[in-house]
Amino acid sequence: MSTHTYVAIMAGGIGSRFWPASREERPKQFLDVLGTGKSLIRMTFERFLHFCPAERIFIVTNEAYCDLVLEHLPELTEDQIIREPSRKNTAPCIAYTAFKLQALDPEANLVVAPSDHVILQETNFVETVKKGLAFTEKYPALLTLGIQPTRPDTGYGYIEKGNVAAEDVHKVVSFREKPDVATAKSYLSAGNYVWNAGIFIWKVKHLLDAFKTHATAIYNTLGQTPTVFNTDEEEAFIREVYPTVPSISIDYAIMEKADNVFTIPSSFGWSDLGTWASLYDELDKDAQGNVVKADKTYLAETNNCLIRLPEGKLGVINGLYDFIVDDEGDILLNHPKSREQEIKAIIKVLGDM
Repeated sequence: MSTHTYVAIMAGGIGSRFWPASREERPKQFLDVLGTGKSLIRMTFERFLHFCPAERIFIVTNEAYCDLVLEHLPELTEDQIIREPSRKNTAPCIAYTAFKLQALDPEANLVVAPSDHVILQETNFVETVKKGLAFTEKYPALLTLGIQPTRPDTGYGYIEKGNVAAEDVHKVVSFREKPDVATAKSYLSAGNYVWNAGIFIWKVKHLLDAFKTHATAIYNTLGQTPTVFNTDEEEAFIREVYPTVPSISIDYAIMEKADNVFTIPSSFGWSDLGTWASLYDELDKDAQGNVVKADKTYLAETNNCLIRLPEGKLGVINGLYDFIVDDEGDILLNHPKSREQEIKAIIKVLGDM
């Protein structure tokens, strides 16, 4: 792989939809939610080592999580942690990363990915990313990986793919918001829609051109003193200007506006692991459809539940169907899986306890 290949892993989110396991002081990307013995950020980092050396992998995160990143990824130096002084969604953190890499390597070809996704078929993933890097190395393209849909899911945004631009690479016609069931079914039937995975590949110089054109407030604020990046003055500069940039996603800021956006329809066992229900879908189930992560349980008339208990605790559960049971010691969540979208509202009432 080219010496100009870099990876930026976004790891600044709180993961509130995984409360109470995920808290502000230790969000889900730092948890072993799959029971593999590795945190999600560790699994993500190791996945990218297949085509990018550790010294060219950067972590973009809130400054509060610097020590956690180094705890989970001891191979990294502090210089590889890009610290956000405030949470401003994905567009500003990607722009900040792009300015740093432009100062480091003007020919940088960058993969940007979240830290908390599940990818079961890593060989397919690596080959897909390599194909994307080859495309962006050759063309001034903004590339996003699209996932071939397997069901009419209403929890994902969709990408409408158009004409083939190169092998397995399609021009993007449009981005679509999370649909209702009927619309999702129509997308699946049409055959020219993929799920929006939020995994991007682009040359840094082409990405910054897009920011300059479509997100001028972010570009002009962060890029006003380009010589400051990777110097002793960078931290003070970012602390001053970063809180003033708009809070906006990269999709809204750039991808939905640019005319050089492409996608690779992909299949590599992907899940964004955004909710308790998506975690339930990924894990092995017993004969009653339960996912049980506990040392000792007595279950009766309990089906299709996700049950997580602390080490050594006995759980006696009777008469539950389609529930999330998560015991974190100080907080017990017992909530219908079909209504998990209400959890964020509950947190607002309770505060992050």
